[in-house]
Amino acid sequence: MKKVTVALIGAGLRGINYSEYAIQHPDELQVVAVAEPNAERRNKFKARHKLADDVCFTNWDEFFASPKIADAVFICTQDNQHYVPTMKALEAGYHVLLEKPMSPDAKECVLMGEMATKVNRVFSICHVLRYTNFFSTIKELLESGAIGQLMSIQHNENVGYWHQAHSFVRGNWRRKDESSPMILAKSCHDLDILSWLTDSECVRVSSFGSLSHFKSSEAPEGAPLRCTDGCPISDKCLYYAPNQYLTEDTDWPTSAISDDPSYDARLKALQEGPYGRCVYHCDNDVVDHQVVNLEFANSVTIAFTMSAFTKDVSRTIKLMGTTGEIRGAMEKNEIEVIHFGSGKVERISFENAGGHVGHGGGDMGLIKDFVKLVRADGKLQGLTSANHSVQSHLMAFAAEQSRIEGNSIVLKDFAQSVCRDEEVK
Repeated sequence: MKKVTVALIGAGLRGINYSEYAIQHPDELQVVAVAEPNAERRNKFKARHKLADDVCFTNWDEFFASPKIADAVFICTQDNQHYVPTMKALEAGYHVLLEKPMSPDAKECVLMGEMATKVNRVFSICHVLRYTNFFSTIKELLESGAIGQLMSIQHNENVGYWHQAHSFVRGNWRRKDESSPMILAKSCHDLDILSWLTDSECVRVSSFGSLSHFKSSEAPEGAPLRCTDGCPISDKCLYYAPNQYLTEDTDWPTSAISDDPSYDARLKALQEGPYGRCVYHCDNDVVDHQVVNLEFANSVTIAFTMSAFTKDVSRTIKLMGTTGEIRGAMEKNEIEVIHFGSGKVERISFENAGGHVGHGGGDMGLIKDFVKLVRADGKLQGLTSANHSVQSHLMAFAAEQSRIEGNSIVLKDFAQSVCRDEEVK
């Protein structure tokens, strides 16, 4: 079968992970170009994929100024840098795999979806959870009627106290104006999977949440702006940066603080960069806990909780139907099906599911599906095509508006207002 060629725009951690599929399956996918402003990252990626100098670009403008050189592009830039390269790629005839979220702007999400339809290109969003054994099994159980008619879902995204500090207090996703609201940046995965499991249109959204802990009013007495500036409680602070980043383990999240993994480089990063700041003295403004209530057209109701204040980074779910329940813990690779009446309990477990880094095997499943779609030249419908993804993104935007305004949002009205605003613009 035809080998698919792809160019990577944005050689950060996500782009590197997705591109590994080409190393593992060279007969299916070949990386032929990269656009990345960071020279060290660009050169490492160039060496990994044996790229020539003339196909290694410093930015996407240089890349798109060249003749079309691949079947597709992976766009793995920061959230607010998705729209422009995606539109350029679609207009140039590339199939596109876009890292989630699509955009921090609802109008841009709609416009990108419309452009993909107009030019008849594959446009898939990286909602990797749909490709995990865990969630695909739950979907199959629902479709088989294992618990009768689905009535309600309780779903928790347990962010993890240290992960919150790394990514959403010190890191790239700490501010709405630089990335996107946390419900979008962290949980569009979850809203997408909930929409998929429910198999219906969301009709109403309400949400509550705030930034309550990671702020200056909660700082211990005498805490300096940086952990390395002589913190008086360094021996007991959960977030003391050297304890997190100056260990022998240089894998993620430590790998995110410096392209050079040496101790001296990491220490300098803590002394000068964002990851060495006291978590109570950062410029973060995204929430550290939030709940979202969802109502769907088929009467299914959902209570979704996202919280920083958990030990583990995990997802747990309970689905309640007319004849039984499904309970699952994704990171434990465990599902229980409980049948009413008989009390019978079925237990399903998975092994070698890919681990946390690969989203339970979802990362490689996503790329495998994208390769199949590109080979079919847009004639097949993918699991995470943009027309599916736009609804879950609008759910996230509506949830954020509800959280800020304190009211319930009718999603149809919200979607129409987005379209009207674009028409006026």
